[in-house]
Amino acid sequence: MTELRQRVTHEPDAPPEDKESESEAKVDGETASDSESRAESAPLPTSADDTPEVLNRALSNLSSRWKNWWVRGILTLAMIAFFFIIIYLGPMVLMVIVMCVQIKCFHEIITIGYNVYHSYDLPWFRTLSWYFLLCVNYFFYGETVTDYFFTLVQREEPLRILSKYHRFISFTLYLIGFCMFVLSLVKKHYRLQFYMFGWTHVTLLIVVTQSHLVIHNLFEGMIWFIVPISCVICNDIMAYMFGFFFGRTPLIKLSPKKTWEGFIGGFFATVVFGLLLSYVMSGYRCFICPVEYNNDTNSFTVDCEPSDLFRLQEYNIPGVIQSIIGWKIVRMYPFQIHSIALSTFASLIGPFGGFFASGFKRAFKIKDFANTIPGHGGIMDRFDCQYLMATFVNVYIASFIRGPNPSKLIQQFLTLRPDQQLHIFNTLRSHLIEKGMLTAATEDE
Repeated sequence: MTELRQRVTHEPDAPPEDKESESEAKVDGETASDSESRAESAPLPTSADDTPEVLNRALSNLSSRWKNWWVRGILTLAMIAFFFIIIYLGPMVLMVIVMCVQIKCFHEIITIGYNVYHSYDLPWFRTLSWYFLLCVNYFFYGETVTDYFFTLVQREEPLRILSKYHRFISFTLYLIGFCMFVLSLVKKHYRLQFYMFGWTHVTLLIVVTQSHLVIHNLFEGMIWFIVPISCVICNDIMAYMFGFFFGRTPLIKLSPKKTWEGFIGGFFATVVFGLLLSYVMSGYRCFICPVEYNNDTNSFTVDCEPSDLFRLQEYNIPGVIQSIIGWKIVRMYPFQIHSIALSTFASLIGPFGGFFASGFKRAFKIKDFANTIPGHGGIMDRFDCQYLMATFVNVYIASFIRGPNPSKLIQQFLTLRPDQQLHIFNTLRSHLIEKGMLTAATEDE
């Protein structure tokens, strides 16, 4: 016992370098708890009331509940009207709008991070954030152009060179930003700078990647862009309406105003809306045809022969339903069946994108991402469910819809060397003869 006490009392002190590192961490840096406490207490801008003065005067006699209802309703109609206008202007304008929405959403999220850690005056934070946004967009949009406009890229020498070395150029640009970040590290703010580095990259993953998938969906045909987005909008509106008038039961603590009545009512309304919208749009080639580049006219075209997905077919109604509605056969487009899957996801899973955004805002004690749209908040507040929907649509198309594209195969075939083309031709001819689709006589001719 005495020996043990002596050993404890004579235990050597911690190495000098450990003490120095601990004191250095306390003097020159901050612990995680210090950083988080300062971040939590950092002042964030409060959402100002940006309701137009005309509406404020017109609705001044209403209670705040009904005033908010009318403001949201009027501006929702205005946004829907704007949505119709950009659809009328065509797919290229839609792509530009998607790009603008992406930039604004990125700006709103990065601004929150900047305001949270504003007191630290982190060097190059905003500059590097926007630089990484530029790099990621260059990579994704370069991949899209190469994939969908292969003929145009191969015809123009500068584009062909950029396409050939596109991934190397993209990686080089990212490395420059990475090195700039390392050089910007300040001794007192290592931890916070890495927080913000992760903040920027998660924002890029959420915003830029999803908007890139929206563009891909658009190239498959405007119907794959319009129907999913419209279903999310419909669900948002109808869930609000059902919840406003009939809501009694809270749905989730993250969003206290969300109710089970609104959630269920929005689901059924969205499914019906998706079926009707799909039926109308499936009859127009401008909506169902992929966006392609025409070499003869040097322009983008939306014209094709409708696939079986967009041809009316007859379906037998199950006996149980026949006894209720009295119909035995119904004529509908196969795409309408797919629209049920899209509208179901939009109404049952899509709202979780909004719940995620609600949790994010609660974590930083803010009501909205911004105050861009009176009664609605920021652009990100309106598109929090759309990004989740975009990923689902892209995965759905790749899994259940898209097949090999003959035009893309031919474009790639024509860029090969003559000997490679001849080898593929002979291989294909032998394969067709084995299948019985070509005869030996045809081969001799």
